[in-house]
Amino acid sequence: MKVSIKNMVCCRCITVVRQGFEKMHVTPVRVLMGEVELAEDLSIIQLCYLKNWLSEMGFELLDDRKMVLVERVKNLIIEIIHGADRVNLTIKLSYLIQQKIRIDYNYISSLFSNIEGITIEQYIILQRIERAKEFLEYNELTLSEIAHKLGYSSVQYLSTQFKKATGFTPSHFKKIKENTRKSLDKL
Repeated sequence: MKVSIKNMVCCRCITVVRQGFEKMHVTPVRVLMGEVELAEDLSIIQLCYLKNWLSEMGFELLDDRKMVLVERVKNLIIEIIHGADRVNLTIKLSYLIQQKIRIDYNYISSLFSNIEGITIEQYIILQRIERAKEFLEYNELTLSEIAHKLGYSSVQYLSTQFKKATGFTPSHFKKIKENTRKSLDKL
């Protein structure tokens, strides 16, 4: 049995969800972002408990196929952007998404826009900007290095998108030291 869960956005989410299943005395076969694979089906009582527990923890049990697909796309984008050391961001993300999800990109894109109210491209930009904010707060990379790591063709392009999304230039954001980062599940 596979269980799809919304708002899993990091390794800590995976740990929390795994612990939740273990509290139910259910040992998952695999726990990935947005998905838990179980050796056997859950009872109705276990599903009700799981749904309530997930809600309390800020997650959501997904049972609609289209919502599950959109959540898979979001988790893939988060993995790509926030695991940028492992992925070549100069490759078109639409190509990567279609390859990983194995469904026509036009269908995925249309479905994503209808359910989320923004395009996949806008969601990717929001994720890139959040990652750029993280890099700026750590103050370990130059703006040029950040632009390169996030697959931007130039510092100017990153700066333009950053200002459009935040109202600040990256340099000004770095100076104000105000934490305006957003939780990834809120994007």
